[in-house]
Amino acid sequence: MPNNDAVTVDTADREGDSVALGTDQARPNAGPRNPIETRLQAVITAARFHGVELDRGTMRLAPNSGSPSPAMLVDWLRNAGLWARADRLRWRNLMKLKSSAPVVLLFSDGSAGLLVGVNAARHVALIKDPSAPAGEPPVPVDELRLSQLWHGETLMMRPQRGLAEEEQPFDFSWIFRMVVRERRILRDIGAASLTLSVLTILPPLVVMMVIDRVVVHHSMSTLALISLMLAIAVVFETALGYARRELIAVCGTRLDTRLNLHVFNRMLGLPLDFFEKNPAGQTTHRMYQVYRVREFITGRMLSTFLDLFTLFVLLPFLFYLSATLSWMVLASAVLISMIIFAFLRPMRRTYGKVVRAETEKSTVLVETVHGIRTVKSLALEPQQKDQWDFKVANAGVYRLEAARLANWPNTLVTPIERFAERGVLLVGAYLVLTGQSDISIGALLAFMMLGFRVAQPLVSMARLLEEMEEVRAAIGEVGTVLNNPQEASSRSAGLRPRFAGALKFEDVTFAYPGTKAPALKDISFEVTAGTMLGIVGKSGSGKSTITRLLQGINRTYDGYLKIDGIELREIDLPHLRRSFGVVLQDNFLFRGSVRDNIIASRPGLTIEDAVRAARLAGAEEFIERMPAGYETIIEEGSPNLSGGQKQRLAIARALICDPRILILDEATSALDPESEALVNANLLRIARGRTMVIVSHRLSSLTECDQILVLDKGKVMDLAPHPVLVERCAVYRQLWLQQNRHMEKHGNRPTAVGPVLAQGD
Repeated sequence: MPNNDAVTVDTADREGDSVALGTDQARPNAGPRNPIETRLQAVITAARFHGVELDRGTMRLAPNSGSPSPAMLVDWLRNAGLWARADRLRWRNLMKLKSSAPVVLLFSDGSAGLLVGVNAARHVALIKDPSAPAGEPPVPVDELRLSQLWHGETLMMRPQRGLAEEEQPFDFSWIFRMVVRERRILRDIGAASLTLSVLTILPPLVVMMVIDRVVVHHSMSTLALISLMLAIAVVFETALGYARRELIAVCGTRLDTRLNLHVFNRMLGLPLDFFEKNPAGQTTHRMYQVYRVREFITGRMLSTFLDLFTLFVLLPFLFYLSATLSWMVLASAVLISMIIFAFLRPMRRTYGKVVRAETEKSTVLVETVHGIRTVKSLALEPQQKDQWDFKVANAGVYRLEAARLANWPNTLVTPIERFAERGVLLVGAYLVLTGQSDISIGALLAFMMLGFRVAQPLVSMARLLEEMEEVRAAIGEVGTVLNNPQEASSRSAGLRPRFAGALKFEDVTFAYPGTKAPALKDISFEVTAGTMLGIVGKSGSGKSTITRLLQGINRTYDGYLKIDGIELREIDLPHLRRSFGVVLQDNFLFRGSVRDNIIASRPGLTIEDAVRAARLAGAEEFIERMPAGYETIIEEGSPNLSGGQKQRLAIARALICDPRILILDEATSALDPESEALVNANLLRIARGRTMVIVSHRLSSLTECDQILVLDKGKVMDLAPHPVLVERCAVYRQLWLQQNRHMEKHGNRPTAVGPVLAQGD
């Protein structure tokens, strides 16, 4: 239930309590406070009223960046599952607020206050200090005092009704709703377009008047008046044209920005399983289709709907000039539309083939780029070239088929378009010559100037539907990625405990989707906080599966997995992962400086924090030898770092947030002996004060662990220190003897047999 204690409203006015807000004088019992923390506390308190506990750790502020902006606060609230909007209100708007929910007023000094009520009769707002005790009543503030610190910036929030925008399926309806959100700009664009459409009538009207009146009657005064009207119309048309283009640019940019942000955020919300099951090239190509959607929204679609304003204005005027010729123009446009409609379904099927072929082609390209080292080292260029040639040829066949099919409607509509442009003029001339119409020569010329401008929007609308088939296919491709179930996020309102590091598995069974045999079966073990736990076993025994479950990558397990006595599925997922440090066998370093890579998860930290983490990970000694030290740029793929250096940087990156639980998943298996020795030498120092889970197939690196978990075929075989396991666990003893066979003395070693390789003819 919502917690109302923090925003209790005392409606009894207190005389003399109208004070300036955001200053220490308004808070006699409080010392100087940080306005940034005051603003964040105000938002947290308001969200708590709606039953949502915001995580302070998710609001990342760079050093010396100032208070979070309204946009950052809105994004923070929306990620927590609330509806939120930042707006600029006036005092009279505050006096009309009737909701009992608190409203956050953002002050100009970077702090904030909570509006918890109004007294319209006395013209005061009831403002509460967000850090004040729960029972302290709000302070009544009048307009003059409030205006000294508040300039209208307001943050409003409420519980989300229905699916949040981020959770709705990506399809045409979502795009339509996104466009409708820009209705204010679209309204202004429509007004400008309507006015410009009216002004387009003026030049043909002038032509008609010049021919029918000025030329025939030799009226100089009429010519002067027409010239003046035309000059004024040109000025208005120029100004309105500039304003409309400016609004279209702003609207297009806003739509493009919102679309790109939504797509990227949805992609980040997908579970790791999705990326593991789908080829990177296929996913990349499908995501790239969003640019076709963007171009359609901000280009063809917007321009076509603007042309419709011209149609609604010009069509009545054309019927005024000549109903007969107007019907001919409309009939031509309808006939063109029918031809295009007839080809829509075949075009849809053909474009589907093109999209699939292009996806397969992109998959080969991206996989080749990602695996170029393997391609070069194994001389796989001919095989990759053959595969690429086949995919290119296949895509070319379908593209040619689509082009040929699209050529037919263009060919069929060409004579009809020419009739609407020129044939109507001949028909009109015939009607004038035969006396079957009372249209004048000037009116006929005016009709010809406007006739095609009426047919063009109708033709553009039909072509828009044709192009929409391509966009529909593109939306479908993007939707195959974005419409997958999202990973559990902070919307789940899970627990955010402060971890100590105790781990407990109770009868945990887990099977990967699509497999029958469980990766883990009835796993049960327990370690106390601060334990250095090693996990060993043969390949496929479930070592890495345990670390995946601990990170919340897979949550569909049976049994109970508890951290400090709390079931993992009840813990807020982002909070869980921020509390962990993870180092993998093959760690990815981003392009940027060494310092930026170390503090990647905590961008607000300083160089001192980066140095401290690097020293703990044993990376300081090689970083200082680099040309620019911590500012040395790491190129894509980390070609300027050795394997051991990359691993130590990854460990430093994991340690930067001082995690209570650190997971090393085969972190030293790819290192040379010297690098492995350096990392292992630091393990005891790194483990101090935290729980460590070390997965390794090299048992020599686990001998210092407090406990070693032995797995075999997804089951626990034993849990004990190294000396005990060597004595009592047959699986562990066998692994130990296999890896330390070189320590045994052999009297008579068999003669080594040279390797035999398959040779080609």
